[in-house]
Amino acid sequence: MGSPSSLLFLTFAFVLSSLSSTSSIPNPELFTQCLEANSENPIPFSTTFFTPNHNASFTSVLDSTAQNLRYLLPSMPKPAFIFTPLEDSHVQAAVICANKLKIHFRVRSGGHDYEGLSFVSLIEQPFMIIDLAKLRAIQVDIAHNTAWIEVGATLGEVYYRISEKSPVHAFPAGVCPSVGVGGHITGGGYGSLHRKYGLAIDNVIDARIVDANGNILDRKAMGEDLFWAIRGGGGGSFGIILSWKIKLVQVPPVVTVFTINKTLEQNANKILHKWQQVAPNIDEDLFFMVEIRGVNSSTPGKRTVQTTYIGRYLGTANRLLQLMAEKFPELGLTKKDCWETSWIKSVPYIYGFPNTTSPEILIQRTISDKVYMKNKVDYMRQVIPEIALNSIWNIFMQDDEPVMVWVPYGGMMNRISESALPYPHRKGVLFKSQYIARWNDGEKSMEKHMSWVRRFYNFMTPYASRFPREAYVNYRDLDLGMNQFNQTSFLRSSTWGFKYFKDNFIRLMKVKYEVDPSNLFRHEQSIPPLPLKSNKD
Repeated sequence: MGSPSSLLFLTFAFVLSSLSSTSSIPNPELFTQCLEANSENPIPFSTTFFTPNHNASFTSVLDSTAQNLRYLLPSMPKPAFIFTPLEDSHVQAAVICANKLKIHFRVRSGGHDYEGLSFVSLIEQPFMIIDLAKLRAIQVDIAHNTAWIEVGATLGEVYYRISEKSPVHAFPAGVCPSVGVGGHITGGGYGSLHRKYGLAIDNVIDARIVDANGNILDRKAMGEDLFWAIRGGGGGSFGIILSWKIKLVQVPPVVTVFTINKTLEQNANKILHKWQQVAPNIDEDLFFMVEIRGVNSSTPGKRTVQTTYIGRYLGTANRLLQLMAEKFPELGLTKKDCWETSWIKSVPYIYGFPNTTSPEILIQRTISDKVYMKNKVDYMRQVIPEIALNSIWNIFMQDDEPVMVWVPYGGMMNRISESALPYPHRKGVLFKSQYIARWNDGEKSMEKHMSWVRRFYNFMTPYASRFPREAYVNYRDLDLGMNQFNQTSFLRSSTWGFKYFKDNFIRLMKVKYEVDPSNLFRHEQSIPPLPLKSNKD
């Protein structure tokens, strides 16, 4: 990147370039007047504009899709108002007016942001929310294997609408049906098909976005640099996505799902050690993750570790049983453990619903339990030795209801370059490991649970990826660092930027400077603008 003196200049220029105009105190009347003046079509404000003092439904709208109750506590900052656009021109107008009136804003589609950044601003108040939940149209084109999906739609709605048109088409994205497609895809979007077809971002072929000037751009108009950045560079940095054009993939008429539990008393350590070697390398038609929890032991008064293997195979049970007998007999999968079904019926099952659950549940937007939580994540590039597992369980079981989820990689993920898109966690990753602290009594026990998950994350350091210790931008973690109010620095942002994006972080900062040099779209971990010269200069 140049000599030490040029690096110093870039750092200084970077600080200057990332300064933003201080937000003003929002005036609801001025904002709605501005919206009317800049929107192509009338806006019914009685059903789209909510303030805490004038709308009884303000709190219900704020809480509606917010998943982490920790960010709904009374001590958390609340928006001055919420705007829920009904069409694209309303979003355009909101961006134009927020920029003109210097109102800081957050953008929410599904509300699953682990650190609540889509509906809470910790470093900049006052602020407003642009809530895209009403932009949820889905247009499926089976003849061309594509679909246009608006960002307020949930993954469950997308899966269900595709299945209405075809039982053998799908989209490779997340397991949780209530996640909004807006934020999910901007960060990468892994799921039960990524070993076969890659991430959600690997199957996006066009998009529509409102930029910092209030223009609506498709792929051709935005250019390939911005189109690259929005597919994996995280939400809230480059503009407001309105819709994605996705490529559909093929699934067979019959898939097979299974669930098997193994406790420590049932040889869980040996099986889990073998899983690390098998799951990333087995036939890519098979995806099987592991949920690890603390449960009551068969011995009264004692607790133990339970590992739950949840899988989906793109094929029949007989083929799956042959594969597992050859590659992983230790798991002990039998015919009675297997359930043959259609792709769409397997979706609720993989999430955790009974196999009697109707697929119609996927179009219910509030099927996820809301809890207080703190999550952290690692990417594992080496097998954790079996001998180390018991020491891990000693720390793991110090929480009341500890949860850890291991998600296998490999397959297609090994064949996509880590610089192809901003999401870099590709070749060589064996599995993703997520650590979850959950509780129900608000601030009363919050510190205890958050301290535990941080302590457990630190304990896992020897087994995690390193240089950098990789993290997932869709599992935001403010422990990794935050931008400062109205300014940032290369050193400050790099503490989290390289963990999320590795070397792609440099290109993301350059794209940010090209499309949003004034840093209109910003939050605690947004991409800062960095004026880097190209190699041609």
